[in-house]
Amino acid sequence: MNKYILGISGGSGALYSLAVLKGICDSGNICYLTTSEPGRRVLSLEASLNLTGNPDSDKKILKDNLSIDDEKLEVVDENDVGANIASGSFRTKGMAIVPCSTGTLGSIANGISRGLIERAADVCLKERRALIVVPRETPYSLIHLENMTKLTKAGAIVLPASPGFYNLPKNIDELVNMVSSRVLEKLGIVSSNLKEWKGT
Repeated sequence: MNKYILGISGGSGALYSLAVLKGICDSGNICYLTTSEPGRRVLSLEASLNLTGNPDSDKKILKDNLSIDDEKLEVVDENDVGANIASGSFRTKGMAIVPCSTGTLGSIANGISRGLIERAADVCLKERRALIVVPRETPYSLIHLENMTKLTKAGAIVLPASPGFYNLPKNIDELVNMVSSRVLEKLGIVSSNLKEWKGT
């Protein structure tokens, strides 16, 4: 049983974040989840999940709606910069930020920790652990691209939420699964939703 961190910031893409959360927990691992206030607004708008920022109540909402086992999910207050995931001595296998807003992307790329999401990401970079950032923005400005380059050079993987169509998806869930399974793969978690391209 490994420990993973999932950050949800304020970009569009709540379905991606929920699929990654469920994928981590369903694979028998523990997910330490932290959400920003804009991230919670997106979850409310796009997934009708009204998280409050209170770890206990948010954990119950997510468990009930996603059928996650109690021991597989820990919700951490975004303002608790003294939390376990804020320290390199707390050993995790890595972190994904899904979605990753361009503001969060810029903060991490420039070493600015505004809250727990950025701090936990900074820890993953300095400890040489997996860090997967999933921006969902279009178009990208030069500033966005330069920040992505900085993060890539620092060891992160930039995985834009850009689903493909070569597997002929039939619904939104299949598009979401394509992106979420790639995120899980980069964290070292095998997802049954990952469909390999077999060639023509």
